[in-house]
Amino acid sequence: MPAYGSLVIYVTPKGKRYLKRLEEGQDWHSSDGILKAADIAGMDFGSEAYTSLGVPVLIQKPSLFDLIRNVKRQTQIIYPKDIAYICMRLGIGPDRTVIEAGSGSGGLTLALSWFSGPTGHVHTYEAREEFHKLAKRNLDWAGVGSNVTFHHRDIAEGFTVANADALFLDVRTPWDYLHHAAAAVRPGAMLGFLLPTTDQVSRLLLGLEKGPFSDIDVCELLLRPWKPVADRLRPADRMTGHTGFLVFCRQQHCSEEFMRRRPLGTRERKQEAARLARLDSQDSSTENIS
Repeated sequence: MPAYGSLVIYVTPKGKRYLKRLEEGQDWHSSDGILKAADIAGMDFGSEAYTSLGVPVLIQKPSLFDLIRNVKRQTQIIYPKDIAYICMRLGIGPDRTVIEAGSGSGGLTLALSWFSGPTGHVHTYEAREEFHKLAKRNLDWAGVGSNVTFHHRDIAEGFTVANADALFLDVRTPWDYLHHAAAAVRPGAMLGFLLPTTDQVSRLLLGLEKGPFSDIDVCELLLRPWKPVADRLRPADRMTGHTGFLVFCRQQHCSEEFMRRRPLGTRERKQEAARLARLDSQDSSTENIS
């Protein structure tokens, strides 16, 4: 049963969905008529109400998917299809601490808070004050965030948290902050990154290969909906294609002995030789500068 102050979705016969907050004495007015707040408060979610013009309206409880799609945006938010995979790969859940940067509009922060529950905790960092405040407002609007600490801080100065269980960076140049990221998580922790272009992914991979990182994985997720018509089942005309590249890895020190014992084919040996040559070249450049 919707309580006053809670969010409610109204679905009309035309398929329009309205996400509104139920407030005492504030009826919902639409072209289909008026729904009285007192009537909605006395119904259960999943019920059907009738407007003053006799139009039936479905009463639904918002899901996490609905909340993320309806947050106020001043930045591009991460898509739900990517958020779900991110949370699974990072192992977000109870009794775990996760770090996020940057907060942006708070779409991912909302999901991290939701999955972490009352015993998990989220630390989210944002350098720009307007986005820092917006993320706070969006989580308050969604009714989550009691397990979130908001940091108005540039991560170039480092993280104020240590021994986190996971970390996710949605920033333009994540390779600049890898040393801070490695220091902020416990050994073996999962790290994730979101990047829109292949050039950025390549630069990140060059940074990750310096260590201490292992189990590096790059992927993208494509969501292809189908029209739910039993006798004419076929793909929908539109799909959510490329939204960004996801990169995952672990904070992991690998000994030279471990690396030496890896079985390598011809291609892998060439790739390993190229990697070592890059590292030697970088070490030589550093020595020359010093």
